[in-house]
Amino acid sequence: MRTAYRVLAWIVAVEVLLQAAAISYAIFGFGKWIEQGGVMDKSVLESQASVFPEEVGFMVHGLNGMMVVPVVALLFLVVSFFAKVPRGVALAGAVAGLVVLQVLLGMFGHGIPGLGLLHGANALALFAAAVVAARRAAQPVEPADVVARPGRPAAV
Repeated sequence: MRTAYRVLAWIVAVEVLLQAAAISYAIFGFGKWIEQGGVMDKSVLESQASVFPEEVGFMVHGLNGMMVVPVVALLFLVVSFFAKVPRGVALAGAVAGLVVLQVLLGMFGHGIPGLGLLHGANALALFAAAVVAARRAAQPVEPADVVARPGRPAAV
């Protein structure tokens, strides 16, 4: 279970990187399209026509962020209860909480663009928490007989 915990934590971290890459790809493509004379207005948005190839980055970012990342984070949280990683449940809970916050910031950011700042900063926190969790799971576990118990000294 420690391996599953570690793998899921790394998947969350890689998903955050994928999210950043997808949205950057879309924004840079959008900028290029605008520079070449493209005009974005409500009619273009409602047409459902693909106006520049990098537009797929918006779709990847949305679908990945609303479906894939939350499912992986939920699996990570469930696995954490069985993995016996020191502070593993707390780290997985932090990752799950940051994912919930990330989704909410993404949803409400369409109406309040300033939340985009928090969305980006939270992504960094989510990445850091996932990496810390993955690295924590990779640390060797001390055998139970080496750890001191109340009323009994530790084995030497």
